[in-house]
Amino acid sequence: MTDCLAAVVTKYQEKVELWRVPFPEMEPGSAMIRVDAATLCGTDAHRWMGHLGDEGGPDQPFIEPLKLPYVPGHETCGTIVETRGPVTDILNRPLKPGDRIISSYPHCGHCYYCRVTRQTTLCNDNVSFGHHHPHKMMGGCAEYHYFPPAGTFIRVPDEVPSKLAASAACALRTMMHSFEQVGPIANHETMLIQGCGPLGLYALAIAKDRGVKQALIIGAPAARLAVAKEWGADHVLDITGVSSADRVAWVRDLTSGRGVDIVMNCANSHALPEGLRMVRPGGRMVQIGVSGGSDVSVSPMLFFRGVQIFSTVMAEARHFYQAIEFIATRHRQFDFNKLISNTYTLDRLAEALKAMDDFREVKPLILPRVA
Repeated sequence: MTDCLAAVVTKYQEKVELWRVPFPEMEPGSAMIRVDAATLCGTDAHRWMGHLGDEGGPDQPFIEPLKLPYVPGHETCGTIVETRGPVTDILNRPLKPGDRIISSYPHCGHCYYCRVTRQTTLCNDNVSFGHHHPHKMMGGCAEYHYFPPAGTFIRVPDEVPSKLAASAACALRTMMHSFEQVGPIANHETMLIQGCGPLGLYALAIAKDRGVKQALIIGAPAARLAVAKEWGADHVLDITGVSSADRVAWVRDLTSGRGVDIVMNCANSHALPEGLRMVRPGGRMVQIGVSGGSDVSVSPMLFFRGVQIFSTVMAEARHFYQAIEFIATRHRQFDFNKLISNTYTLDRLAEALKAMDDFREVKPLILPRVA
């Protein structure tokens, strides 16, 4: 086979085009997979809407700026069809055609971020998926996906369906990174999760698994909050028609007036100021959800409360591995299938992206074929 079908975004907020894309020349240590499942997240919708036109640049040198045309999809699980030379998984076990894998993002391995600080997601040569020209074949909304060398391949165990492995390759691995940043969680601590999309729901599952005293979640629509209740959220608040002041009061009322010990902002950048009012003095906050648009305005006095603020940028290889292991070992406690909302084919990709932007989908599954 010399080419494959790919869904290509050529104009923002328009229908995708279906292109035949030639296979790239494979580099030593690389793998070509047949896409079994690709799932979408909010970033895919933001890109398609044109909301992330300022992505990359001097403030984010670790992200290649988005340019049209591109193939969306950075949550992909597939079956190896070809490798260039021997390849191994994260545990140094040999991989071969027929094995299912996901891949972490490649990085250079020899820069300041790779060798000194060991923050490989900040490497200037970091190669993330889902926003490249079609000829690179590095987007999940296609029949095949090229995994370059210098990434780390994670074998998907038989008990993990491909659609859930795909979802683990972004939302869940990101949350594994966030929980690593926030550090140990004591059994007397309360956590608030802003947002009940895939990031927020995965955050809830990890929080409950790690023994928080209380898990609060704020978001919409009601269907997502229903999943949160099923997964053990102690208190949920539908933001529909509720003012910011009332949301802050709700959190403080549930925490003896203090605010929560930990806030996970899985919503968007503009929820940051509200989250800072919900966390207690001396608490911790992790900023995860990112959105484009205008600058975020924060009261200067909110920085004089002793709050530790972290920011999560993608994930290291170990977080991809942890995500797959979490799906494999916790599926009896949490019905992860509830995250996968509807199934679309490549020719209906724009419909899926629009539904995500309208919050009518949680995490759509994209199948590598046409209707």
